[in-house]
Order: sequence, then C-alpha cells, then structure tokens
Amino acid sequence: MNWLLIVKHPDLNREGPGFESQPVHIAAFSGYFFIMPYTYILFSRKLNKYYVGACIDLSRRLYEHNIGHSKFTSSGTPWEVVYQEFYDSLPLAKKREANIKKMKSRKYIDELVANGKASRF
Repeated sequence: MNWLLIVKHPDLNREGPGFESQPVHIAAFSGYFFIMPYTYILFSRKLNKYYVGACIDLSRRLYEHNIGHSKFTSSGTPWEVVYQEFYDSLPLAKKREANIKKMKSRKYIDELVANGKASRF
C-alpha cells in the first residue's frame, strides 16, 4: 500500500506579500508522492536574459518570478519557461542547476533551449 501524507502548517494560511512561496510540507511513507522536481530556464525578452533555477512546483515558481517575488527577475517580467528537465529529487535538480550556471555560457544555454539538450552535458 502506498501512502501520501500532506501536512499543512497553520502559518501557511497567511496571505499577503512575502507568503507566496511558503511550501507545503510533505512526508511520504514507503510509497509514492507527487512532487516533480525541475531544473528550468526562463527567458525575458525585455532583458534578453536567461534565468536558471530549480524547484518542485514550476507553475508556482513562474508566477512568483512574474509578480516580482525574486529581486533579480522582477525587472524582466514577463518571464517564460523555455527549457525544463525533470528529476527524481530536488537535490539532483539543484545539482543540475549549479552545473548549468557553472558553464557561464550563453551559448551553452542557447543550445539547451534550441535542441532540448547540450553537447557538453
């Protein structure tokens, strides 16, 4: 039998600026739970820049970027998802995020976006 336990802390019901990204705490006991960790790349036409990140709820994170929740991305709205990879765990997604950022190459990111992969993975 698979179990899914979602525990919502009372503080997570707060509203207003600054509370948009509060996570729902999830614990799984010997089973599956529906979290999809992503590494993602956003693009701002306004800034002509990419943003690389990792999260477990891409639609929520995109919303946060587009309402100005993140200082870096607030000046580039609207942002659009141009690339995403799925992982089994958030630490793996964050490791891939760090790997992409470590390349320090716009050409590398352009290649990822254009082909769905890069030659130096």
